[in-house]
Amino acid sequence: MAKILITGATSGIGESLAIYAAEEGHEVIACGRNEEKLEELSSKARITGCRFDATDFEATKDALRDIKFDIAVINAGTCEYVDINDVEPDMFRRVFEINVFGAVNVITALLPNAERGNKIAFVDSLARLLPFTRSQAYGGSKAALHYIAKSFEVDLASKGIKIQSISPGFVKTPLTDKNDFEMPMAISSEAAAKYMLDGILSDSSAIYFPKRFSAFIRFLNFLPEFLQRKICIGMRKKTKRKKNND
Repeated sequence: MAKILITGATSGIGESLAIYAAEEGHEVIACGRNEEKLEELSSKARITGCRFDATDFEATKDALRDIKFDIAVINAGTCEYVDINDVEPDMFRRVFEINVFGAVNVITALLPNAERGNKIAFVDSLARLLPFTRSQAYGGSKAALHYIAKSFEVDLASKGIKIQSISPGFVKTPLTDKNDFEMPMAISSEAAAKYMLDGILSDSSAIYFPKRFSAFIRFLNFLPEFLQRKICIGMRKKTKRKKNND
């Protein structure tokens, strides 16, 4: 069984993954900011809480300084959508702060103790593959995170540290409960946790789920850019009409 560190473990996919991994017999270090939730998780067998804010590098470094792991899942993140009539640069900063710089803070803190055979998995999103409406901040941050992961994969290969990227589709969580649009083929966070753990324990460097939805989005990603743009504009118009009808 593995020792698995998970950031963003106090809600959504991260919480479900922490619980599922512990139930499967793995030792879990659940990381997050919510002290009450961490205490609740720590009351379960094989889960230990670790409280810090990933956007604070010094706090992250102090919290992870002496931690050894077999697998680290860099999962903490957020999502906000752009209002094209009132674009807020500060909103972009908020999203990138945790989705990108928070991830960099965590891997920077973990690498001094990383050993040959360890795995580090970055959770990005299928949203990085297409120019979806209102997703400039979220999709942009996840595209950046995916590139960062792939570049680390190149530079850590000689050290025997495996990098994985995890690209989920729509997952029902407290974060996505705020979405005001249809989420096709959405799955539960419990189902997502199983996909994630199965993928992480495999030798795959890229993990996509759910299968049908991810296959569809990846197919669209291979289309010429003008077709991708046309399809996404069509999706935007459909979403706008639905909102007006509601």
